[in-house]
Amino acid sequence: MLRVFPLALLPLLMLALAASADLPSIRMDRIYPLGAAAGSTIEVEVQGAEFEEVRELKFDHPGIKAEWLKDKKFKVAVDTGVPAGSYDCWAVGRFGVSNPRLFAISRGFKEVDEKEPNDDDATAQVVEINTIINGTSDNSKEDIFKFAAKKNQRVTIACNAARLDSQLDAVLVVYSKSGKPIASNGDYDGRDPFVDVLISEDGDYFIHLSDLSFKGGLPYRLVISDKPQLENVSPRAVKSDTDAEIVLLGRNFGPNGTESKWTIQDLALQETKAKVRATKDILSLGKYKFLEHPTSHTVLPTAATCTLDGFQDALVVNNSTLITTPILVSPNDVTLETEPNDTLQQAQKLTLPAVVSGRFDRERDGDWYLIEPTETGVYSIEVYSERIAGRADPYVLIQDEKGNKVVELDDFGHRLNAFDGHLRDPSGIANLNAKMKYHVFVQDRYRRGGARFQYVLAINKQEFEFHIASMHSANPGPAGLNIYRGGSAYLNFVIHQRGPTSPITVRAENLPPGVTAQDVVLRDNSKGVIVFHADKEAKEITVPIKLVASSKRGEVLFEREVRPYTRVSSDANPASSRPMRTQWLAVREAAPFALAMEKSKVEVDAGQKVEMKVKIERHWPDFKSQVTLQALEFPSNIKMTNVVLPADKTEAMVTIEVQANAAGGEYTLAISGQAQVPYNKVKTETTKPNTLVTQPSKPFTIIVKAKEEKKK
Repeated sequence: MLRVFPLALLPLLMLALAASADLPSIRMDRIYPLGAAAGSTIEVEVQGAEFEEVRELKFDHPGIKAEWLKDKKFKVAVDTGVPAGSYDCWAVGRFGVSNPRLFAISRGFKEVDEKEPNDDDATAQVVEINTIINGTSDNSKEDIFKFAAKKNQRVTIACNAARLDSQLDAVLVVYSKSGKPIASNGDYDGRDPFVDVLISEDGDYFIHLSDLSFKGGLPYRLVISDKPQLENVSPRAVKSDTDAEIVLLGRNFGPNGTESKWTIQDLALQETKAKVRATKDILSLGKYKFLEHPTSHTVLPTAATCTLDGFQDALVVNNSTLITTPILVSPNDVTLETEPNDTLQQAQKLTLPAVVSGRFDRERDGDWYLIEPTETGVYSIEVYSERIAGRADPYVLIQDEKGNKVVELDDFGHRLNAFDGHLRDPSGIANLNAKMKYHVFVQDRYRRGGARFQYVLAINKQEFEFHIASMHSANPGPAGLNIYRGGSAYLNFVIHQRGPTSPITVRAENLPPGVTAQDVVLRDNSKGVIVFHADKEAKEITVPIKLVASSKRGEVLFEREVRPYTRVSSDANPASSRPMRTQWLAVREAAPFALAMEKSKVEVDAGQKVEMKVKIERHWPDFKSQVTLQALEFPSNIKMTNVVLPADKTEAMVTIEVQANAAGGEYTLAISGQAQVPYNKVKTETTKPNTLVTQPSKPFTIIVKAKEEKKK
């Protein structure tokens, strides 16, 4: 049955930045409601910018299908077999494919709409336990809900908003019938609140929900439940391709659970056991397989899992499906931290390579370990906490037998443009000697502890490894990968490498006819780009594509999936980004111009310059303006000064300078051109104001001969 959800006329959540203009690129700002139950059919409304002719929604699960109704409304049908979790939704229209917004699927819950007025206890909306309420915040008011509960019933209440791309910063307060507050929370999972209430007496209870700043029109999903609820699991690391037993820690496990020693919000958690198995491809292809998008690791959406090889699993407890917190996958055996290890004298002895699943048990808890390498060399030290949704901000200290500090490690990771992969997790290296004893100390930076403060410590001989992510960063706001026919578009790469660096080659797969992307050789160990070009005759199309990266160390070939990411917010500061399961590419209307080097490949000695001719093909008859040519994310050891290609001209010379310290080999590069282009998206309009348009060139290759090669 089609259920109709009225949507108030509300301002868009994200405003377009006026910092730079470009040809239109569709942007989705909002989807409402934020989810649905498996087996249901609902009406969904989407909002955004450049939304002309939006007639299609795409989801990253084949069991979720949308049918256009009218305006920006769609009928969304969810198959009964769609697993619980979060899924990406993209809008498709005249100007291509949008950035995604998250859409949650529930199982075993009744779903209802928030109904106004519900601004005080007298008008509170009556709901049942085990219900999900799809609502929007009120401006300067609270949304209030009333539910009946029995004595000793344990009720959990979660407001899912920020984890579903909503800008709501929710606050929850639960009151008894007498008006006494019995529980409250603000930030539990990132910005999203969660409360756990043990009912003291039969009666009605009231939930007050609002934005922290009382902003209105921000969507949420309020989950009221007495079903099993999972807090986290232990250990937080398992060996690849091996059956592993884990302990689930949570609430309302029923006859399957026993009381644990852990408490949160002054209530004891329960525990039960289950088995999981990590598939081989997680390590062989460098994957993170998730069922719920990792968006609640911190207060802001981050790329926290961009360097995590791991997975989430779905487990059944008391007839309810629970999705585990992220679990690291290791090629080595996993050891559990053993207390007491609070002092140097109590240090827990480890055998290298070591992977330890630990926890800061209480405030001021610090964990000591003892290692004795059998080989002299460089060792990799990693602490995973934010990456596995742990709440700690750990640091790690290694000292030798005499108490001298060898290394102290803290935060790491790249923050480039809107991509935020800078984490609270320590990562680094240490030079260690064979048959010497070293003490390793791990502690939360703020000396916090408890059930949620888990970590994994990994120490092993340094080996080559890399993770690579892609994201559309050319637009100041969230956007999709859209190419104008006869032109080009690009994705940025963010690279994290461990061990001696090696060139990385990226290839694009599943490209549609008429679209090409030259294999890219990346020699910068942190960034790069890949350029996609659409022929003038390419058909309008929207397709999923795949990027695969490879690198060789000696005779060993490493192949990794390029993990696609999306920008969440139009705010440039702070950065906000999260992963997607699918990268879409769309081809649309004609581009105003295209750039290409006359020669697609040149050789140059390190420390020398090379001049290259750039040619422009002007596709629009009324486009005659000058074009400013500039480097597009060049490696740091290759430079190019900006050059102006004059109006009405079709070519110009650029000078590319290769620094003396540049390593020899192939470099795949591209430049970009910026020009004022007469454009009006209303085709019948004759007035065409100038619009600043940026187009990347087709890629070209520079073969650098290093000084060492010249001597030979």
